[in-house]
Amino acid sequence: MFARYKDLVEEGLAGMVPFPGLADLNIPMQYHLGWTDRDGNRAATPASQGKALRPTLCMFACEALGGDLGQAVSAAAAIELIHNFSLIHDDIQDQDAERRHQPTVWSIWGQPKALVAGDSMQCLGDLSVLRGAQLGVSPATAVRVSRILTEGYLEMIEGQCLDLGFEARTTITTDEYLHMIACKTGALIRCSVEIGAALANDDPEVTSAFASFGNYLGRAFQIRDDYLGVWGDEVATGKSTESDIRRRKKSFPAVFALDRASGGARQDLHRIYAQEELSDSDVERVMTIMDELGAPQYANRLTSESAEQATLALAAVDLPGWVRDEVDQLVDFLARREF
Repeated sequence: MFARYKDLVEEGLAGMVPFPGLADLNIPMQYHLGWTDRDGNRAATPASQGKALRPTLCMFACEALGGDLGQAVSAAAAIELIHNFSLIHDDIQDQDAERRHQPTVWSIWGQPKALVAGDSMQCLGDLSVLRGAQLGVSPATAVRVSRILTEGYLEMIEGQCLDLGFEARTTITTDEYLHMIACKTGALIRCSVEIGAALANDDPEVTSAFASFGNYLGRAFQIRDDYLGVWGDEVATGKSTESDIRRRKKSFPAVFALDRASGGARQDLHRIYAQEELSDSDVERVMTIMDELGAPQYANRLTSESAEQATLALAAVDLPGWVRDEVDQLVDFLARREF
């Protein structure tokens, strides 16, 4: 699936980046997308490129319903630009110095330039989605798709604010966590498949079913991401397995442990998460408590349940056999991925 749409997605992105008039912001944007090195030279390896999950989902939903892929290119590119604008800003907020096995934009060019590079990507995403009208999308559908995307990334921003707020709290319920990830991660994944479906059909029930599919897919994706943030392979993820704990990030393993721990373990967690900086022994203690409480097993169970709900969301939609097969493969990949 990813290979099938790769060239079309890149074609859509190349139509927006580099963008005339943005001067020296184009190199940081191309660098972040994994296309060039910091000097603007074409990258020798695609290792620093993202998975392009969201635009792939958009293209897949469109083709699954018999739509014209040519009309989905600009929307798919828009979704990827919006996603990457959020990543540039997230790296600044989290002070992450590395992403996808290379230094982050802010760590090279500084926070002010990284901020406006992210802002530029957001603007280019807004412009790209409206280019659909030049590709044969009706004006009414183009406006509808634009609204779905804008409302989606407003939810994404709400989720990021909630996530940042969680860092100062030690009492977070599972429901609060699930609402946060439904916004921060689920919203953009949901609107990716919703937009693809909206471009291919006029049946609101079918589009709603794809949106529900995307919502559960986003939940499975983020819980798996949180799992990999603590128990993943650092070489595969390109990220330290200690970073989430050191930042006192309330990812699912932390929320689960804080909610379930008792006695000395609970006291230790509250003491550790109340500190400004965590020592190596603090990180080790947190990971021990998470393991003792069964956090990795519960995270895997919740991921599997979300994946199953994603598949069920499309059960009533009339889809070709190849689509059903690829839905199953996609859900299985996102629920079991190692990177």
